[in-house]
Amino acid sequence: MLSHAAFISGDTAATVEFYAGLLGMELVAAVLDDAIPSTGEPIPYFHSFFRMGDGSTIAFFEAPELPAPSADSHPAYATFRHFAMEVGSTADVDAWHEWLTSNGVDVLGPVDNGIIYSIYFRDPDGNRLEITTPLDPTWNDNATAARASLAEWEQVKAQARSSGQGMASVLAELTRRRSHRRAAGLKED
Repeated sequence: MLSHAAFISGDTAATVEFYAGLLGMELVAAVLDDAIPSTGEPIPYFHSFFRMGDGSTIAFFEAPELPAPSADSHPAYATFRHFAMEVGSTADVDAWHEWLTSNGVDVLGPVDNGIIYSIYFRDPDGNRLEITTPLDPTWNDNATAARASLAEWEQVKAQARSSGQGMASVLAELTRRRSHRRAAGLKED
């Protein structure tokens, strides 16, 4: 089970207002220290923990003496890096959408991702968050297919490298081949 995932906070009071006040997670633990125990680095910090419905926590470090983080080298980094929280139904996702937007939070979605239904938004520090619910109850219980997809991904990367084509082109061709095979009633390669 997840113990906690940790992020950086530029302002713990704003983080508490957002996660406890807006998202309803209780502030359940805090640590103040003048050095990081695992490394001994002399960095004063405040470490806060917020409990989610299943008992796991999301945590934050505020270290006022740290410089501002550097910008991502590509916008996709700020999209891919996110923290997803699960709720019980699409109606719950829609209710969160309504609640967040009514409180001035910019929300993307809802988005039907095929296997999950989600909304996306950012916390005061710009961390991307997702509230989601499964559309397919077996979405995360298919190890055999995941291994096959990994092998296919490695093959696509190798083909892109050897042909000089970009990944998007190679993946688009694979998608076209699959669509044609499905339309013809043939098994996918």
